[in-house]
Parts: sequence; C-alpha cells; structure tokens
Amino acid sequence: MTIIAEFTLHAEEFILGQVLSRDPDTNVEIERVVPASRRVMPYIWVHGGGLDAFEAAVRASEHVRELVALDYVDESGLYRVEWRADVESLIYGMAQTEASILEARGNEEWYFRIRFDSHEGLTEFHDYCLDHDISYNLERVYTLVEGEEQGYLFNLTPPQREAMLLALERGYFEIPREVTLAELANDLDISEQAFSERVRRATNKVLSSALSSHSVSDRR
Repeated sequence: MTIIAEFTLHAEEFILGQVLSRDPDTNVEIERVVPASRRVMPYIWVHGGGLDAFEAAVRASEHVRELVALDYVDESGLYRVEWRADVESLIYGMAQTEASILEARGNEEWYFRIRFDSHEGLTEFHDYCLDHDISYNLERVYTLVEGEEQGYLFNLTPPQREAMLLALERGYFEIPREVTLAELANDLDISEQAFSERVRRATNKVLSSALSSHSVSDRR
C-alpha cells in the first residue's frame, strides 16, 4: 500500500539545505522527482528576489560543480545544479529506499513530502537516517485514501496551513481587509515576502484542487 510521509528538518541536517539556505527572505523549491540513483536532483526554483546574491553564494560552495540559471519569472529563478559526487546522504537515502519526492521546499527549515511503495520503505528510510545521523521531525504518515478522508487533499505544507489559518482568523480575506500582510508576517516572525509566498501558494493549491474536483463533478 502506498504511503505518504511528511517531515521537516533543519537545513544543517543535509548538505543541500546548507548550501541553498542563504537568505531568510528566499525560499527554495526542489522540482518533483524520483531519485533513481546517487545523483542529487538538479532542478530548483528560488523565490523571493535576491537572486544575484544567491547565485554567487551557491557557486562559491565547495559542494557545487556548476549552477546554471535557466529562466527568470518575476522575483523567481529556475536553476540546474550540478553537485560534486557523493555529497548528499539524505537524497541518496531516498533513492536507496525507492521514495518519490512529491514536494520539497524551505530555507532554514525544510519540508519534504515523499511517497513510498509500502510501510517497509518508510521503515528503511527511517533506519537509513538513524545510521547517517540525520534528525527529522515526522509530521504525518497516511495512505492516499486516508489523506483525502482526513483533509490532506490540498497537500498544504505545515507552514502554508499555518499561514492560511492565521490569515483567515485575522480577517485578511474579508472586504475590507482587517489585517495587513506585514502584521500577519510579524505574528509568525517571518518576512512579509515569505508570508505572502506561503499564502499565495496555499491559495493556488486549494483553488486548483477545488476547481478541478468541481469540473470533474460537472462532467458526470
């Protein structure tokens, strides 16, 4: 039975996180991928501006062979990263246990949502992390059916869920708005840009899922 696991960990726990976590106002998103070998996935999105400083810092890392900017959209950039051999044990552990990365993003704190073919795969991954001194916080474990039944259909990350709930409770979506983005960001002790990114991405997930489901129902 397919198992979905959601967990968080600090950037210092894995090399990729250490290299990419350069600016608290910048969020990094790893392209969805199935790690099929010991090669670290090469494509990442960087959101929040400050891209010149980010590029310089990453290229200066001893763990990076090459960073190629592929495209820029507003304050975001898409990059291909070529890592030096054998630098990322966390991703190698996912490859070894045949896990698929459904979502991975963060900065100082990272969120991963990964899929295993069975509970045994999750157990093997946990054992791998113990053997390699990788500490993580397991947030949720569920099957695909349980995820839909328990309200995980929108696939919001814990930070996105927190931001959306706060914005809803404080009246951000009311007309007129009862609170500003700056005030909400201050409540979570993050930048206004970071809070805006969370709400915008969460809103996109909720609307995409809800409207897609509605369209399917309409066609029946």
